[in-house]
Amino acid sequence: MCRGLATLPATCLKSAKDIKHKISFLLQKPEHHTSHQSQIKEKNDAAAAKSGPTAAEVKKWKESFNHVITSEMGRTVFGNFLKSEYSKENLDFWVACEVYKKSAPSKMANRSKQIYQQHVEADAANEVNLDAATREETKKNVENPCPCCFDEAQQMIYTLMEKDSYRRFLNSKLIQDLTRTTAAQEKKERKISDSAKNGQALMGGA
Repeated sequence: MCRGLATLPATCLKSAKDIKHKISFLLQKPEHHTSHQSQIKEKNDAAAAKSGPTAAEVKKWKESFNHVITSEMGRTVFGNFLKSEYSKENLDFWVACEVYKKSAPSKMANRSKQIYQQHVEADAANEVNLDAATREETKKNVENPCPCCFDEAQQMIYTLMEKDSYRRFLNSKLIQDLTRTTAAQEKKERKISDSAKNGQALMGGA
């Protein structure tokens, strides 16, 4: 038997060893591949979870407009809705006012003028809906800028969004779809969590 192998050409023996090595590698590869794919899926699931709102967030948004506008994710979702209604300038103005209040005193004069020219001034590029008295009052405030010079105008736009756009937002397909999606995701996560707990309990009992 050994003599028979010895008589084979060296190239044949080398080929046989190569084939054996490849078969061994292929037998091990699926396990490694599955593990790698599982890691990728976990990372993708984690990223997806961070990219959208949770069921708890959506529930809060439906409770009050304040929950929407004080949440970064809430403003993003609500902003997308306002885009569909061609009224996102209202949210942009409100956010600009919030940022302005935190500005350094040395930058307030320049920033107040920018906000006024972009949102308050008649025929501004992103003009918000203010009455004549509030518009005039804001104009005077900008001449002597302080952290509260947009307060009246900002409150007016907040009230407008709360009583108008927010009500339509609650009845929109966007929020209805989010409610269904997040509820389904929460149910799935709860099921996975329960399965994991049951598995740990079984292992502990063993």
